[in-house]
Amino acid sequence: MGTSTAVERTTGGGIGQRLAEICGERFARPAGMADGVAGAPAAWVAAPGTAEAVGAVLRAAADRALSVVPRGAGTKLDWGAPPSRVDIVLDTGRLAGVWHHSGEDMVAEVGAGTPLRAVQAALARTGMRLPIDAPSAEATVGGVVAADETGPMRHRHGSPGDRLFGVSYVDATGVLHHAGGWAAGETAGHDLARLLCGSNGALGVLVSATLRVQPVPASRIWVTRQVRSPLEMYNLVRLIHGSWLSPAAIEIDLPREGPTGSRGSHPAGSALVAGSLAVLLEGGQADVGGRVARLVELLEGDSRVHTAAPSWWGRYPFTADDVALRIDVPSADLHAAVYALRDAAGTPIPVRGSAGLGVVYAALPGYLAPEQIASILSVVRRVLLARNGRCVVLSAPPRIRREIDFWGQLPTLPLLRRVKERFDPDHRLAPGRYTGGI
Repeated sequence: MGTSTAVERTTGGGIGQRLAEICGERFARPAGMADGVAGAPAAWVAAPGTAEAVGAVLRAAADRALSVVPRGAGTKLDWGAPPSRVDIVLDTGRLAGVWHHSGEDMVAEVGAGTPLRAVQAALARTGMRLPIDAPSAEATVGGVVAADETGPMRHRHGSPGDRLFGVSYVDATGVLHHAGGWAAGETAGHDLARLLCGSNGALGVLVSATLRVQPVPASRIWVTRQVRSPLEMYNLVRLIHGSWLSPAAIEIDLPREGPTGSRGSHPAGSALVAGSLAVLLEGGQADVGGRVARLVELLEGDSRVHTAAPSWWGRYPFTADDVALRIDVPSADLHAAVYALRDAAGTPIPVRGSAGLGVVYAALPGYLAPEQIASILSVVRRVLLARNGRCVVLSAPPRIRREIDFWGQLPTLPLLRRVKERFDPDHRLAPGRYTGGI
């Protein structure tokens, strides 16, 4: 309540009343402690129920020079750098539903506040699916697009941005726009829509997304195999890449390097298990059956066939107490990146993600001092830079968050600044949340 009172004083008052007029008394309130964004306290929470109401909230904020941070289910609200201020949290939860589904065009328009699992359930009734499997279990479609959050199926089907057909969004001045889809200038519109992916709400407030869908495959089979080192992982993934088996996903789980978590400390001949490799094959039953047999033969070892995913599949290896990292590197260099990370940390570091693409997540211990985290990041980023890769921090405990560099070197930073200036010249939308802390 204290924060909201301060905002009232600096803006001449009336924002709470105006938000209630726009959204309804039940859907506008002073923010509480749980409404903070990456450690930054919020003043107000507003939940508009229509695109027009979203525009009205943003116009009211613009009139009073207030900042706005969009929020879906809040599953990734602690990702990224803290915003410089949070005057209004704009909750998109009422912008929910599968608004239009065209089986002929293989697209579905979905409200930004719709939980991804609800979309999948609705599409499944018509034999369709959205090939997006974000690990955040309660995530909304808007949150997944805004964070460009991907899961195992990114290997074959790409990121949420790759599935976008069009979007509707409200800009910082409160104007509703439609990009992509069947609108004039479709190519330019798609490029504009893609800019919103990964922007963390710093370029516009997503109202809906029109996404490409596909039929549910008749068969889904996972083949798993234990791996003894990141190098063995690399060799197996290389074999799969050269096999023409068309996997839907290739995932790796490396919780440790061995039973005691360190190299070179085990008796000769002992069977060390660093983690697991899992491959998903999808398609017709006969076709998948043949490819499974070929994959088992290719992987050898202790390969096993399953009709359900491993327990770790599609889950992040970190918790809220960890420093969460995302590493992007060519898959041929992923093993080198894993070794560099573990050597720099001097302790076993869990790594999990898409080995077939070289996109993985890792967890540094949150009890380390900020300067230790910074040193580890510096070493790993130097290794990755030489391999055309990068390492970004997704989230970190509060005592570390403001002391580290989330992004490392960003050659595209001047371009990102121009994009921000184009969409939000007054820096009112999620200020400081865009890539590079813009």
